[in-house]
Amino acid sequence: MPLAGDPPSPGKAAPPSPAEPGAPVDPVDKLLAVLKSDAPHKEKADACRKLAVAGTKEAVPALAALLGDERLSHMARYGLEPIPEGAVDDALRDALGKVKGRPLAGVIASLGVRRDAKAVAPLSRLLGEADPDVVRTAARALGRIATPEAARALRERLAACPAGLRPAVADGCLTCAERLLELGKREDSRGMYESVGKVDLPEHFRLAAAEGATLARQPAG
Repeated sequence: MPLAGDPPSPGKAAPPSPAEPGAPVDPVDKLLAVLKSDAPHKEKADACRKLAVAGTKEAVPALAALLGDERLSHMARYGLEPIPEGAVDDALRDALGKVKGRPLAGVIASLGVRRDAKAVAPLSRLLGEADPDVVRTAARALGRIATPEAARALRERLAACPAGLRPAVADGCLTCAERLLELGKREDSRGMYESVGKVDLPEHFRLAAAEGATLARQPAG
């Protein structure tokens, strides 16, 4: 089990610590004060965990300020992702141009988790990056968002990207096709699967594309 504060993979938020039955919930202002203070790393990580449950719009700036912190970025995302406020999406999109490395991959993943349609344009630009991890995470995020614009960006990049990045983009295309099928958009899903099947890729991609296209052709239900 990872320790509190150990970074998980970019697309996965850290699991919450077990709560004591009936344990009091700290007031939001107290948790925010911890994030803004010189408190130890673990106290800040614990505050982020609690804000995932108790967080409101007022918590967004303090959590967003930690998105570039190598040690706390993943916990800040854990606190932000469940908050049902558009300010969260705004903060995550704003961070795309400010953070680098692992925190950037995490921010991209969170935009996918929240299925922020407004993030499609900046995420599509990231498909042109040279870093395979950034490309893979951006492609998966676009696949989870699965708007027509996101699907178009994935198909266009799959057709044009260098061979070395093709699997990363294809992974996002398969994610998108699966999401479209879940949404009942069977023709769009089949088209995405078939786009993957037409490209020179490792066999497991072609097999997944063929299986998915077959499912998409079947009558609903």
